Amino acid sequence: MKLLRSLAIFLALGASTISAHAGNVLIVLSDSDRLDLKDGKVFQTGFYLNELMQPVQALLDAGHQITFATPKGTAPSLDRTSIDKMYFGGDEAAMKASEAGLAKLGILSREKSPVISLARVEEIGYDRFDAVYVPGGHAPMQDLLVSSELGRLLTHFHEQGKTTALVCHGPIALLSTLADAPGFVATSETQETAKAQSDWIYAGYKLTVFSNREEEMAKGLLDGGEMKFYPQDALAKAGGEFSQAEVPFAGHVVVDRELITGQNPASAPAVAHELLRRLK
Repeated sequence: MKLLRSLAIFLALGASTISAHAGNVLIVLSDSDRLDLKDGKVFQTGFYLNELMQPVQALLDAGHQITFATPKGTAPSLDRTSIDKMYFGGDEAAMKASEAGLAKLGILSREKSPVISLARVEEIGYDRFDAVYVPGGHAPMQDLLVSSELGRLLTHFHEQGKTTALVCHGPIALLSTLADAPGFVATSETQETAKAQSDWIYAGYKLTVFSNREEEMAKGLLDGGEMKFYPQDALAKAGGEFSQAEVPFAGHVVVDRELITGQNPASAPAVAHELLRRLK
């Protein structure tokens, strides 16, 4: 009887330990399904399938909880061009599995999406979340970079030293923490010289983002359009220390203090690995 009681206590403690180690990760996506380009042109976009689902599936498999949010709480959009096996190392089965996983999450549903607003996240309390992850696709360049709600959230995570992970075009969201993010972005869009932001909370951080070289090589995706500015230039002007892979489109991850950044779609698995390591 004593042995059985001891075993029960051991199992209970084991279960509570596992529960205690499970984290709650906030996934922040854009509300936008478009990116405004130069000369009034528009590019239909959203988040990239592998950049969302590879980290999300890894987090779920490890037993972590996931909360999805967008600035307004509306359902995000998937960039249909990202449904391509080349983003999964040529593995079509892996791509199909990510599509199925995304459908199961239901976040694209306009009526039943579980996505909440960043205002709701603030009401719940930033302390409820152990890490934040922002995937790419071009959509973050439309709204996340000037979201004051996201700026407050990221500032809290920075002050608490809590893991902040972003990939591809996702790191542009870091600009939301600038004192005047809309003004800085407007200056970048007009190609005027923007002064380095010495008061930026990420000034001096080593980071990466979809590079200028990759933007030039991927111009064909924009159907003849041209972006108003490149994220590499904007983050460098804000005060970040940019780093990139020697070979374009090769995976590249930079870790500096609480910040984890990945350069491109191929970097998503390594970002997920580092995020999981931080959550242990």
